[in-house]
Amino acid sequence: MTQRNTPSNGIRPLYVLIIAAIAFGLGAGAGVFVWINISGGSGEASRDVQDIAPTLPPLEPTVVATQEAEATTEAVATSEAETAPVTTMEAEGNPVATAEAEATEEAQASVPGDNLGSIIFRIVPEQSEARFVMQEDLRGARVDVIGVTKDVAGDIRVDFANPAASQVGGIVINARTLTTDQQFRNQALRGQILRSADDKYEFITFTPTALSGFSETDIAVGDSVTFQLTGDLKIIEVTKSVTFEVTVTVDSETQITGSGKTTVLYKDFNITIPSVPGVANITDEVSLEIDFVAAAVQ
Repeated sequence: MTQRNTPSNGIRPLYVLIIAAIAFGLGAGAGVFVWINISGGSGEASRDVQDIAPTLPPLEPTVVATQEAEATTEAVATSEAETAPVTTMEAEGNPVATAEAEATEEAQASVPGDNLGSIIFRIVPEQSEARFVMQEDLRGARVDVIGVTKDVAGDIRVDFANPAASQVGGIVINARTLTTDQQFRNQALRGQILRSADDKYEFITFTPTALSGFSETDIAVGDSVTFQLTGDLKIIEVTKSVTFEVTVTVDSETQITGSGKTTVLYKDFNITIPSVPGVANITDEVSLEIDFVAAAVQ
C-alpha cells in the first residue's frame, strides 16, 4: 500500500490562516479602492472661483494715497509755475538751457508712476495654473506627483510709482478640480485627502497679511519685481501662515504675469493620505506653486 504524505494537524491550520490572511488583504484592498472611487465624486466645480474671490478680504482702498498724490501734484505744479518764466527766459537766450529744459521734460514724461499710477489686475483663470508637487514611490519607482488646476482667482494692485504700496487681494483655488496623471489618485484627492468632494472644503483660500522686499524705485513696462507675500492659507479646516516667493513682470499697461512658490508640510493641515497597495514613502513636504496671467480691470 502506498503511504501518502499529509501535513500534520499543526501545519494544516497554518495554511488555512495564511490563505485567510491573503483573502482578507485582497478584500480589504478592494474595499479601499471601491470606497475611494465612490467618495471622490465627479470632480466638477460647484461654483466659479471668480464668484468666490470677492467674498475674501478685498484690496484696501487707496484714498489716503490718492490725497497724497493730489497734494504732491499740486505742489509740483506750483513749483513749476514759479520757475517757468526764468527757465523760459534762460532758454530763449541760451541753447544749453533749452536742451536741458527739453531733457528734463522728457525725463518727467517717462516716469512710470506719472503715466500709469495704480492699476488693478485680475487673474485670468484660463491662462493661469495652481499646482502642488510632492514625491512618492509608485510600484518601486520614485516619481513626482503633480496636481494642477486652472481654477484660481484673485486681484493684484500694482502701484507703479511706489511699488511698496502695491497690494494683493484674497486668492482662491478650487481643490476639487486638481488633477494628476492618474484617475484613482484624483478620486483619492477629492474623497479622502483634500475632501474637496464636500462643498464645504471645495476651495482653498489664501488671505494676504503682509508684503515685503518690494523695490523702492518706480517700475515701468518690461520690469520684473520679486517680493515675499505672507498670508493665511486655509485648507479644509486648518489655517496656517505661509510665505510665498513671488515674481511679477509688467508685460504691458494692461497685463502682468507672475509666479509664486512656497513649501508646506501636509500634516500641518491635518491631511492624511490613505495607504494603498503599490504606494510608499510619500514625502511630508509639498511644494505649492502658481503661474498666473492677470489683466487690467477696466
